Amino acid sequence: MSTTDYQYGDFLGFLSEVAEEHVGFAIDIHEKLTQMGCKAKISSTKAYPYQVAYTMPKSRKGILNFYLRKKGLKVRVTVIDPQKHTDLLNRLPENMVRQIEKKDNCRKLTTEDKCWDSCSGFDFHIGDKQYQKCYFYCFQFDVDAESVPFFHELLMWELEERAAG
Repeated sequence: MSTTDYQYGDFLGFLSEVAEEHVGFAIDIHEKLTQMGCKAKISSTKAYPYQVAYTMPKSRKGILNFYLRKKGLKVRVTVIDPQKHTDLLNRLPENMVRQIEKKDNCRKLTTEDKCWDSCSGFDFHIGDKQYQKCYFYCFQFDVDAESVPFFHELLMWELEERAAG
C-alpha cells in the first residue's frame, strides 16, 4: 500500500468515527476526482487532524478540500467565478447561505485595504443580497445530508468550467 493510500485510509477511518454518514460521500468525491487525474495530498494541522487537498492534473490548481475535525467534516470547493453559478447559489439551503454570510468580507473589495496577496475576492449575489467575500474560505461548508447534493453539483459545474476554460 502506498503512503497516500495509507494516509487516505487513516482519513476515512477517522471520518467513520466522527461522521460515519459522510464516508460514502467522501469516497465518491475521491473516486471522481482521482479518475479525472486529480492528485490528492493528505496532511494534518492543529486545527484539522486530517485534510485532503485535490488539485487539477495539468494546472495543479486546487479544486476541493476536505477538512476533518472531531466535530465533523467540512468541504471547500475552490470556485473560480461564483457569478457563473448563480442558479445553484440561489438554490442553496439556508444553512449554507448562513455559512457564507459568516465568512470574512474581502478587505480588498470592501475597504480597498490589502487582503491576502493572492486574494482577488468574490463579488456575487444570492437572491437580492450582495456578498463581497474573501476568496479562500467563501465556499467552505459543514457537510450535512442537505448540503451533499449541492457539493456534487457545484463541483461538477466547476470541473466543466475549468475543462472549457
